[in-house]
Amino acid sequence: MWSGVGIMLVGFASRWFTKVPASQEILIILAGMALAAVIYFFGFSRMALINVRRINDYRQERVCLFAFQRWTSYPLVLFMISLGIYLRVYSPIPKPALAILYIGIGGSLFLSSLHYYARVLRMQPARSN
Repeated sequence: MWSGVGIMLVGFASRWFTKVPASQEILIILAGMALAAVIYFFGFSRMALINVRRINDYRQERVCLFAFQRWTSYPLVLFMISLGIYLRVYSPIPKPALAILYIGIGGSLFLSSLHYYARVLRMQPARSN
């Protein structure tokens, strides 16, 4: 889920570069990547690691599809979706400036999703030749 949303947000941002000079595009991308690193290190990576630990503690074989994060996180998800729609559709902020935020959040979500994949790979049995 986090990977898909991250890719989608970066995709939105990339469509906003059509009317931006290449030099400005590079600055926007670099600023977005810097923001992604900050959000990853101080926010989403911690949340993902907490979620991975919680998922590891489940002892049932079948777990609810939405159990990958705490139920108390879903209001935050709804707020972020609503804010994203508002910013994309109604905000007076220029799209290139919004691209920094979208790359930052999208990139950090994608990077944080790698914690889930790493856990799945660690669960795979070792292959013998």
